[in-house]
Amino acid sequence: MSAQILIRAIIREDFDAWLPLWDAYNAFYGRSGETALPRDITRITWQRFFDGYEPMHAFVAERDGQLVGLVHFLYHRHTTLAGPICYLQDLYTLDTERGKGVGRALIEAVYARAQADGAERVYWQTHETNQTAMKLYDKVADRSGFVVYRKAL
Repeated sequence: MSAQILIRAIIREDFDAWLPLWDAYNAFYGRSGETALPRDITRITWQRFFDGYEPMHAFVAERDGQLVGLVHFLYHRHTTLAGPICYLQDLYTLDTERGKGVGRALIEAVYARAQADGAERVYWQTHETNQTAMKLYDKVADRSGFVVYRKAL
């Protein structure tokens, strides 16, 4: 039987263990090799987690002293709600940890933190090909029915 999952806020000393998870997450979405996320963006992202003026936050999942998952989330205003809403931007678990409750625990930690911070909603998006993750998401949230459009500028 594997050890308990510990979900906790990220700390500066986690960088070396967080980075391979972050790189794997980005590679999953095609950001590797020639299309890799620039390291300066990674450094900026990391710094934002520790900047009290930034609405960006991070939790990690730890098992047996090893980081096995991450979640990044941020708050923003909404035109139809009084309180802020929470965007769960990045969620990743090691392949070896999938199906063992890590992703669910990370999502539930974001739910708890968002509620404590006065958010009225948590939402996220995933690629339509991410069927494995969608099996979990369909258990812990409702689909919104919205289609996401974007244009790089």
